[in-house]
Amino acid sequence: MCLFVLARAAWAFDPFTVRDIRVEGIQRIEAGTVFSYLPVKVGETMTDEKASQAIRALFGTGFFRDVRLEVDQNVLVVVVEERPAIASIDFVGMKEFDKEQVKKGLRDVGFQEGRTFDRAQLEQAEQEVKRQYLTRGKYGVVVTTTVTPLERNRVGINFGIDEGEVARILSINIVGNQVFAEKDLLALFVLRTPGWFTWYTKNDQYSRQKLQADLENLRSYYMNRGYLDFNIDSTQVSITPDKRDIYITVNISEGEKYTVSDVKIGGDSIVPEDELRKLITLKAGDPFSRERLSETSKRIVDRLGNEGYAFANANAVPDVDRDKRTVAFTFMVDPGRRVYVRRINIAGNTRTRDEVVRRELRQLEGSFYDASKLQLSKQRVDRTGYFA
Repeated sequence: MCLFVLARAAWAFDPFTVRDIRVEGIQRIEAGTVFSYLPVKVGETMTDEKASQAIRALFGTGFFRDVRLEVDQNVLVVVVEERPAIASIDFVGMKEFDKEQVKKGLRDVGFQEGRTFDRAQLEQAEQEVKRQYLTRGKYGVVVTTTVTPLERNRVGINFGIDEGEVARILSINIVGNQVFAEKDLLALFVLRTPGWFTWYTKNDQYSRQKLQADLENLRSYYMNRGYLDFNIDSTQVSITPDKRDIYITVNISEGEKYTVSDVKIGGDSIVPEDELRKLITLKAGDPFSRERLSETSKRIVDRLGNEGYAFANANAVPDVDRDKRTVAFTFMVDPGRRVYVRRINIAGNTRTRDEVVRRELRQLEGSFYDASKLQLSKQRVDRTGYFA
């Protein structure tokens, strides 16, 4: 706010009719770009209010480090000092990642070659580089940045990286389990505490992605054994002050075990219901299983696909009775529109004639879409040996 008040004082002048507009100090930015942000044109009246608007607009572009307005015999002079452009981004000491992969992450936060250099964005870029290392368990990473001025108002950015050591897992604890033993649950995890073979597998090195996958395995284990209300309440990952050792605690609520009371077919099934019921892998009295529920949905969709309904859906709608600890499901079937195959295009074939591929196809043009024939066609093409 103080800067803006000073700007008003510095450029205060009596209103005047603009005879011409001149831009000084530009190197990379086109004069037309500056003109487009000015609230006044030649022949119009320039006022203090419009001067303030011009200053705000030009600073708001992020292109300029400094902006001044001057008047020379009714000529409005816009004096700017451009921010430098980022000419290059380089990394020294980076071994854990492919540099182009990291550059892509920097582009996602708006930091890339060709963009206007900004100190605040440089700090964001530094944090993004650190974030990528943290996902690999390298909590001791040190990132230092160097900005080197270059000719034509450009800068080179160098990220110096000391990757440090990967933090190792000293313990993994699961809290809240009563039905299954902790050792059985930990056997589901890829992550491990140090052991005979972890020097080779490196599974004792902390990785956020691996932990998320392990937690999903844990969730699936319970959900496929009847525990409909299973929940991972929280996960604490703590690290020692020297950033070398990791302690993981997973807090869970198992909930009650549910059995299936009934399974129905609803919606517009197209295919006879008796035929669809044969595809159901869950039956009354079975423990609830998310995996078998998904498998049933897939079977129904595939069966409808064989009749030409390429975009069918079969969603399982639950009806939970928490007092009896049972759950009933209705598979609501939506076949969508029946689809014809108008044309089959073959792309990427550089080793043989298209006719060789087409004679293996069992899905025909001009006929209804058939998921089973399409799958068979893929298998037959693969067996030709022409394609990897």
